[in-house]
Amino acid sequence: MARPIWTGTLSFGLLNIPVSLMSGERKVDISFRMLDSRDRKPIRFERVNAETGEEVPWKEIVKAFEYDKGSYVVVEKEDIASAAPQTHESVDVEAFVDRDEIGVRFYEKPYILVPGKKAEKGYVLLRETLKSTGKVGVARVVIRTREYLCAVIPEGDALVLMLLRYPQELVAPDEYKLPTGKTGDYRIAAKETEMAKSLIDSMSARWNPDDYQDEFRKRLEAIIKKRVKAKGATTRIASEEPPEHEDAATNVVDFMALLQKSLDSKKRTPAKKSATRKAPAKKAARKAAKKVLGKRARKSASR
Repeated sequence: MARPIWTGTLSFGLLNIPVSLMSGERKVDISFRMLDSRDRKPIRFERVNAETGEEVPWKEIVKAFEYDKGSYVVVEKEDIASAAPQTHESVDVEAFVDRDEIGVRFYEKPYILVPGKKAEKGYVLLRETLKSTGKVGVARVVIRTREYLCAVIPEGDALVLMLLRYPQELVAPDEYKLPTGKTGDYRIAAKETEMAKSLIDSMSARWNPDDYQDEFRKRLEAIIKKRVKAKGATTRIASEEPPEHEDAATNVVDFMALLQKSLDSKKRTPAKKSATRKAPAKKAARKAAKKVLGKRARKSASR
């Protein structure tokens, strides 16, 4: 059974709800070890002095900040401890904001708040009130030695604690060259807009996360299983040549033709109005797109 990261209270105003903070994600990445190709023995990474090449024991290693090229200032354990927030086992809600006010780029990592014994009433009260008002709680929480900004969000029967990024961790979109202005500035015709809307409507479906799986991981797991079964026999993967495309990724693409072919393909294979369908309408749209999109996309991608 999963163990809580910590137990404490979820507090707002004078209300304190005993909760446990449980992980809301599951690591499924496949990890690799690095081996010596000559004898298949694991490679050990050592801590060595860049000047002498001698190994440095852990007790002699200190943390430092490089304030200039080759210039360091050592930061002692006491310095880090003095800057760390005081450990307290509570999620302190500081404000309630509309759910849509927090941009998607701020969300980082999910946890699930589980009520303690006899704390169900306060838990349900907060959960249902947040649902009815469309609000989320903006709070601070200390996990281990670091203080995080977070949001308390209702989802089904749960209160989800989502770690948030601080503003200084985000890159402002306006730091990049992005197309600004209206559709007319880019010679987008009203007919093209209407056809794009029709295509989006034809491909619309209910969000069903089970429809989307990590196919790369599945294929890699299958390869690893074959390797294990063959006891190290060489396994080769046939590389598929990318399909030839016509013009794409440029401002001279015939969007009308592309949209029309996509819509025609949708008419031939009407989308089912079912929440359980798999990969809604994507394959038909891709097939139509392949006939119109061009070689330039592949050239620009290789640059």
